[in-house]
Amino acid sequence: MKTETLATTPVKAAPPRRTSFYKDHEGLILGGAAVVLVLAAWEAAWQHGRAYSLDAEPMISALFFTGPSAVLGALRETWASGQLPSDLIHSGGNFVVGFTMALAAGVVLGIVIGWFRTVRLLLDPFLNAFYATPRIALVPLIIIMFGIGRLPAIVIVFLSAFFPILINTIVGVKTIDDDLLKAARSFCASHVQIFTTVALPGSVPFILTGVRQGVAHGLIGVVVSEMFVGGEGIGFMIAYSGQTFATERIFLGVAIMAGAGILLTSAAERLQAHFSRWRPER
Repeated sequence: MKTETLATTPVKAAPPRRTSFYKDHEGLILGGAAVVLVLAAWEAAWQHGRAYSLDAEPMISALFFTGPSAVLGALRETWASGQLPSDLIHSGGNFVVGFTMALAAGVVLGIVIGWFRTVRLLLDPFLNAFYATPRIALVPLIIIMFGIGRLPAIVIVFLSAFFPILINTIVGVKTIDDDLLKAARSFCASHVQIFTTVALPGSVPFILTGVRQGVAHGLIGVVVSEMFVGGEGIGFMIAYSGQTFATERIFLGVAIMAGAGILLTSAAERLQAHFSRWRPER
């Protein structure tokens, strides 16, 4: 009796997908081109408004508007005088200290509140009340309690970044997949093992979402605090420039805070993407 042998052909692996430089950096290229076009149009409108008429008043007054070239001149001037480096160090220090405290406290308290139902029910009214209260409304009280200087600025940054991190961490712990918890309990995992191997890794994406929001709110807190209680910093530079009609320095301060927000948010997005690689792409 003959036995037939089936010829097996090796399965060829799919060739790696080719990517181009444009595909790899599409967001950066398109975003950069859009920024360049907007700055060019802004500068052209500014220069046209200044040279509108030699005999009459210019269409655009330097007291109320400015252009990228004037902002760049203010950047060179303030950097050469040493004012801008000092303000950057002061604002950066306030942000780093306040945001670090908010990150540590928000993650720890968020995990505890989200994991223990009784604690969450006890603190829920206070969390809702403080989260809904605009932080700027607390500035006078913070000034009364902590005085004028660096400490109240750090407190304002802390309060601005704390609640987004806290709320997102609570949501992350509360929304853990029940099937994962049942599977861990079916293997007789202890509460500590369930917490460290299921709850904490599952809530990391939510925590990082809170970090992204906390970065934006923390930068707002830096500007607001230095406008009210600071004698230096980017926020103080913006407020003082507004009082003296130094429009180009106002735009310079706004551009610096916007650039810092873009860099920090991009870093947070990359960190979030790194810890979310196990999730299926949509």
